Amino acid sequence: MSVVAIVGRPNVGKSTLFNRLVGQKLALVDDRPGVTRDRREGEAQLGNLSFTVIDTAGLEEAEAGSLSERMRWQTEAAIDEADVVLFLMDARAGVIPDDQVFADLVRRSGKAAVVLANKAEGRGGMAGAYDAFSLGLGDPVPISAEHGEGLRDLFDALLPLIGDDDGDSGGRDKPLKVAIVGRPNAGKSTLVNRMLGQDRLLVGPEAGITRDTISVEWRWRDQPIRLFDTAGLRKRARVEDKLEKLSVADALRAVRFAEVVVVLLDATIPFEKQDLTIVDLIESEGRALVIGVNKWDLVADRPGLLKELREEATRLLPQVRGVPVVPVSGLAGEGVDRLMQAVVGAADTWSRRVPTARLNEWLAEALEAHAPPAVSGRRIKIRYMTQVKARPPHFALFGNQLDALPRSYTRYLVNGLREVFDLPGVPIRLSFRTGKNPFEGRKRD
Repeated sequence: MSVVAIVGRPNVGKSTLFNRLVGQKLALVDDRPGVTRDRREGEAQLGNLSFTVIDTAGLEEAEAGSLSERMRWQTEAAIDEADVVLFLMDARAGVIPDDQVFADLVRRSGKAAVVLANKAEGRGGMAGAYDAFSLGLGDPVPISAEHGEGLRDLFDALLPLIGDDDGDSGGRDKPLKVAIVGRPNAGKSTLVNRMLGQDRLLVGPEAGITRDTISVEWRWRDQPIRLFDTAGLRKRARVEDKLEKLSVADALRAVRFAEVVVVLLDATIPFEKQDLTIVDLIESEGRALVIGVNKWDLVADRPGLLKELREEATRLLPQVRGVPVVPVSGLAGEGVDRLMQAVVGAADTWSRRVPTARLNEWLAEALEAHAPPAVSGRRIKIRYMTQVKARPPHFALFGNQLDALPRSYTRYLVNGLREVFDLPGVPIRLSFRTGKNPFEGRKRD
């Protein structure tokens, strides 16, 4: 089993992340720095990754023979033992000199490393996360160990380094993880049975038959697929039974660790309010999305309906403009091939990276066509843009007074990115990085 060591200076949240990964409060956590002294090991589970995780004492400069020096020896021993090092920094504090010193230590170890910008919840945290690029250990992964945010991105970063428990190493045969979600009785299990070609899942006319999220292996055109059939998602106010609450939590977990999520609608009553809520959830989790309109055999005699539904999707779901809308019938076995083509296409779009040169050529044209407005008589300056990550596409704007950009201008940029770089239907993240004024706070002579 692979070994992963969590290292960083004191009080950046190493023990909080350790507890999150092992699923229980094994390590003491306190606001005071230096609570952890010895190495602590635990068995961690992240999606379908299983590994041994080591919590370590905070790295800090220490006098020879002191307790702090002996604590540092323990941490260096953990780095030597590990296959992968998770280097934690505090996104709210940004990169400080100690972080640079210990990043050099990790780099000299020669071990695979992932930089985690912890406490990155909120705009202030994200701004500090960009500072972690300067550590020279690769793209930082923004997380919040305390709130459980960013774990999917951590999963993506670890997967090619340690592989999953089925022996997948991120190569050609890595299964594409696809979750099927929707309201109760939308026909999710029937569709999955049709894909598999066997009655693998219990189905029936009653709503709510599926309780656990069921994972099944399948191949489509030589592409390995891992399908997740989930419990129906009702409005939160209607979920009262404890067992149903557990089923819903299981379904939401499948969404967070899927790569593509198929939202299955009932063709006889499409785009109910709950359907829109489910799409909002998937967009907020940053998953690739495909809309399947099931029970199409019941409405196939209505000409022009598919065009109407696609127009409805554009109107009701502007946050995922261009999302594929595919008619299927799980009962009749129609449309499965079209649905899977859309799923694989969505996964490719979700993973796409745009070269920085092309991105800034487009940005210059976009600014010339429609310049950002002035704020208090001062023009907002956008200097350049880069893509900080994929899955989903996440872009960072650099300039001055970007916090004052109106939402309408942000939408203009996002829609332009979506159209020019062919990113239909996937969530697009846009973050701002404003340069600090070196004269701010100084008195005039």
